[in-house]
Amino acid sequence: MARVIGGPAAWRGPEIVDSPEWKIELTPEHVDELRAALRGVDEPDRALRSITRENFPLPTLAPVLAAVQDELVDGRGFVLLRGVPVEELTERQAELMYWGIGLYVGVPIHQKGEDDLLLHIRDMGLDRNDPLVRGFQTSARLDYHADSSDVVGLLCIRPAMRGGVSTIVSAVAVHDEIVRRRPDLAEVLHERWWHDRRSGDGPESFFECPIFAEEGGKLFAHYGRAYIDSAPRGEGVPDLTPAQVEAMDLLDELDNSAEFVLNMNFAPGDIQFLNNYTIMHARTDYEDYPEPERKRDLIRLWLVLDRDLGLPADFEAGGITPRSAALSR
Repeated sequence: MARVIGGPAAWRGPEIVDSPEWKIELTPEHVDELRAALRGVDEPDRALRSITRENFPLPTLAPVLAAVQDELVDGRGFVLLRGVPVEELTERQAELMYWGIGLYVGVPIHQKGEDDLLLHIRDMGLDRNDPLVRGFQTSARLDYHADSSDVVGLLCIRPAMRGGVSTIVSAVAVHDEIVRRRPDLAEVLHERWWHDRRSGDGPESFFECPIFAEEGGKLFAHYGRAYIDSAPRGEGVPDLTPAQVEAMDLLDELDNSAEFVLNMNFAPGDIQFLNNYTIMHARTDYEDYPEPERKRDLIRLWLVLDRDLGLPADFEAGGITPRSAALSR
């Protein structure tokens, strides 16, 4: 039976918006350390896979990033790291520095194919209504969802001219409110649901996974309404039931409620790290600058954590990217 989980991950935006505890400012020593580490790997043909903790040493920043991982797993589930010196870096140098930082938080994982260890989040002018188009490829609003990795990192190179605000909610807090208000719908959300990877039309594009699952006293979430709504396009995938639609409507209502939401306006050099099992994130629509060199650009990194998270079986083997796909350190 679905129950209230609580704990540090069950935060509400208005209660923590002014807290300094989820913001980490890099010190001048940290930045100098990053510059020095970058100089050691900044070669034209350097492959990302060849960069490791050993050849990208961060002696004073490493303990800070280890604490970031702890906060992602056992704390609120998110951190905003500020002060990466992107303004002085080329695009390639920013990628190398970001990669090196990420190695101290988790292990990188492929996002779509063999060449997408880092993915630029830019408006590509595609149609958001196309069932095979991913929302991040457009400037449209992104509804609340979780990515297919343990952790998602977003490095801001340039913000938009207008909009593009990152909004996050605690999946645990929202889940607990649903249990209090509508325990019947909470039970529906703990059932297995069909999801659409949007990787094609074959059976491998569709999988079953609960939206919420409890394991070992912890709550795990995996949600993206657009990818659930489009799942019935798959052969043999049933239409959504009225109870499922009602459950998602309530989930969306709470996700978008000021009672739960925390907004973040990214500045150049910000890195947002999120635990995809306890945080759902969204984005407001945005308008870009007309000049190509000023257009909004974030770099996304997917990580798995080198610790046992106690994932439910459906999360371990279903639509969540397999942890075995992670690169070795």
